[in-house]
Amino acid sequence: MTAEPGQPVPDGPVPPGTGWPDDPATAATPVAHDAAQVRTLAAGARTVAELVARQSVCRACPRLVEWREQVAAVKRRSSRGERYWGRPIPGWGDERPAVLIVGLAPAAHGGNRTGRVFTGDRSGDVLFASLYRCGLAAQPTSVAAGDGQRLIRARMVAAVRCAPPANKPTVTERDTCAPWLSAEYERVAGSVKVVVCLGAFAWQAMWPVLRSAGFVLPRPRPAFGHGAQARLTGGEPGGHQVVLIGCYHPSQQNTFTGRVTPAMLDDVFRQARREAGLV
Repeated sequence: MTAEPGQPVPDGPVPPGTGWPDDPATAATPVAHDAAQVRTLAAGARTVAELVARQSVCRACPRLVEWREQVAAVKRRSSRGERYWGRPIPGWGDERPAVLIVGLAPAAHGGNRTGRVFTGDRSGDVLFASLYRCGLAAQPTSVAAGDGQRLIRARMVAAVRCAPPANKPTVTERDTCAPWLSAEYERVAGSVKVVVCLGAFAWQAMWPVLRSAGFVLPRPRPAFGHGAQARLTGGEPGGHQVVLIGCYHPSQQNTFTGRVTPAMLDDVFRQARREAGLV
């Protein structure tokens, strides 16, 4: 968010409930300070809105809290005139999605700056352009919270909700954050028909989530790859089915080297639409 002309730009994270566009939290939103509290608050959220509000104020991982807030205070040179969000990035999109898109973690100067997953960085530029071409996003760009962008029958989440140093969360941080992902999936699972995993980290993160949701996992588990698929069925007869699809992450490294191209992303998201019955 850019400050008004002549007004100083505050440093550090945005306090909840102070007017940031689409901020789901208020000053009264309960805050998790450790893994046990994450589990309790995630399980106790009655609605998706209450859950994402609690996600957005979490302080359970000291290293991630320190890093995200340091980045929000120091900023990068090109963004010195902007306020950084500096908090966890909650799930975002349709509350009854047919397609769930799972990433690794927000970028330090992307989601950690804008407050919305895959928004304000080059990975998001490539991703949202593809989602728009494939009918899953209303606009081809995602620049900032409150910019009018919306997902169409889709929802985005990150396996780890805070920007990690070097984009590498630890195993402990991944596991501490996991209840947020599990709880969010549980609350939207009734409509989800396809899960698109952006990268191997997201692919691995979804297996315990799906197991806890009652799906029978294949043995051996399918290896991650671009276009890899796994069809899962709930444990009860006639149980709910979901298709897991792997997709190379649209990171700058992957897009610059051609490991993943716009056409490759389009192929995955068009397949997701077909599997979800959206075409």
